[in-house]
Amino acid sequence: MTSLTEKLKEEERKGFLRFSTAGSVDDGKSTLIGRLLHDSKNVYEDHFKAISKDRRADEQPDWALLTDGLKAEREQGITIDVAYRYFATAKRKYIIADTPGHEQYTRNMATGASTADLTIILIDARNGVLPQSRRHAFIASLLQIPHIIVAVNKMDLMDYSEEVFNSIRDEFGDFAARLQVSDIRFMPISALMGDNVVERSERMPWYNGESLLEILDNIYIDSDRNLVDLRFPVQSVLRPDQNFRGFSGQIASGVMRKGDELMALPSMKTSKVASIVTFDGELDEAFPPQSVTVTLEDEIDISRGDMLVHVHNRPRIERQFEAMVVWMDEDQLDVDETYYIKHTTQTTQAMISELRYRVDINTLSKEDADTLVVNEIGRIVFLSHQPLKYDAYEKNRATGSIIMIHPVTNRTVGAGMIIEREPSEALPARMEHGEGAVTHRDRKGKVELTERMERMKQRPVTIWFTGLVSVGKRSVAQELERRLFDRKAHGVMLDGGALREGLSRDLGFATADIAEHLRRMAETARLLNDHGQIAVCSVVSPEAGLRRQARDIIGKERYIEVFLDAPLEWCEEQDETGLYAKARKGDIKNLAGVNMPYERPEHSDLTLRMDQVDVNTAVEQILDLLETRNIFHN
Repeated sequence: MTSLTEKLKEEERKGFLRFSTAGSVDDGKSTLIGRLLHDSKNVYEDHFKAISKDRRADEQPDWALLTDGLKAEREQGITIDVAYRYFATAKRKYIIADTPGHEQYTRNMATGASTADLTIILIDARNGVLPQSRRHAFIASLLQIPHIIVAVNKMDLMDYSEEVFNSIRDEFGDFAARLQVSDIRFMPISALMGDNVVERSERMPWYNGESLLEILDNIYIDSDRNLVDLRFPVQSVLRPDQNFRGFSGQIASGVMRKGDELMALPSMKTSKVASIVTFDGELDEAFPPQSVTVTLEDEIDISRGDMLVHVHNRPRIERQFEAMVVWMDEDQLDVDETYYIKHTTQTTQAMISELRYRVDINTLSKEDADTLVVNEIGRIVFLSHQPLKYDAYEKNRATGSIIMIHPVTNRTVGAGMIIEREPSEALPARMEHGEGAVTHRDRKGKVELTERMERMKQRPVTIWFTGLVSVGKRSVAQELERRLFDRKAHGVMLDGGALREGLSRDLGFATADIAEHLRRMAETARLLNDHGQIAVCSVVSPEAGLRRQARDIIGKERYIEVFLDAPLEWCEEQDETGLYAKARKGDIKNLAGVNMPYERPEHSDLTLRMDQVDVNTAVEQILDLLETRNIFHN
């Protein structure tokens, strides 16, 4: 006979599947969950008797009473909040998020489905595909829920008609084809009668698929979890005594193993995993969603909000990012307000650079908008005070999600999914202005860019020089500016050192300050481009992520990256600043190539070996590149 201890261990080994339900009012969500709980033998006998005592012998119980907890809600026939239910089968344990169907509760549906592995969208067979059905499908795709089951309910009221089911399936399928849905399944059910809920129905012999519970029990979800990109946001630092210093948190994605070389962000310091500690003892490896404490072989300054990652697999580290935001507050979005952003274990302030558009969820069309009201969804460009260490939501749900918090009321006002940014000619940061608030369009001058291009006989671009200190960036940029002037072109040189004496004089050389310095240079270059000028930028820009940020600010079609390459030893020999010597002594931190990594560009527009060519030859090659790009015209 199996002992109690063995049974408990067997229960622990079962995997969890989280799923949510969605549908219009009276589509039968609560009835379906009640039937699922009862037929899978997850309802206590006295609870079942309580909901069955007033019914006639030929009547089905009101299965919804097994799930709807508040009497007032039952009397209105509405489930207002997200209700979480738990049950288990021989194969799996389940967490159900039962979300409301009303249009005005879009925020609740987004909340309940945000952590789901699967969602069930119910459609009333009598009514067919409604706007709410499309709305729920769009939100599910926005939340990157890997699996969707479209359950056509109340088939008993349509005589179990195959034609009715096929019509709904085809209509919904046409709409879903426009969404990013990787796995969508259709099935006919009757929640009230139990058809195809736990057991396959004999009343629909034309349906050859599995029952709902069979799908839930058998669907493969292990591959949905990101086990490639290690992301370990640090929740707290444990220092119980002088002999132990560990970093605690929940593994968001990826796998961490003892002996792995990790990098701490944003400091970019590296060390190896000495141990992975849990309440039950040490582990050789850990994976999501385990909560662990990690110790490292070296003493590294790490605090709450930092992140541990594998050295060659890093997230973006940027202050500017875009997200699709579900607005949740009764007060509308204020684009001039500075909100708190909660991202993994980090909280920082952020202002809104731009509200790109609002989405009409029923038609998927994009609409111009000055604000968002409760339950609306829009695309927002943010600029945070501190860089976020993030991945796009579609790649990593854990590090791609944010929460917006009002700075005064401390209410959660919005939830967002970070997306890959689209190149833009103008990605404006919000500007300080007085009471007469103006839009970005109003701030444009009366001279169009096309007029400037015609007069200047050129197309504005930014030439972004990157490379180690003393590789020759300033010399090449100065000579290029001279040659542009001599050919009557309009170019302006932006030198990183010169900017630090003025625009960036308030910044140091911490990782966040370097990121802000490069953002300011990119914004300045963009403004020059907007006025027809060719910007020539000379700056180390050691991180690929920061160069991508500069490209996104300037616009991909305007950004030309020139990598001035040379061995580190050669650059040190050319150095007249003394920076390398100071870095070697430890007097300077974050010098690329010495005590900070330099990430070589993989796809620069032009690479020049400065230990093999002189300045004039380098400039000639750059001018040839500009000619082939048709930058100049007569």
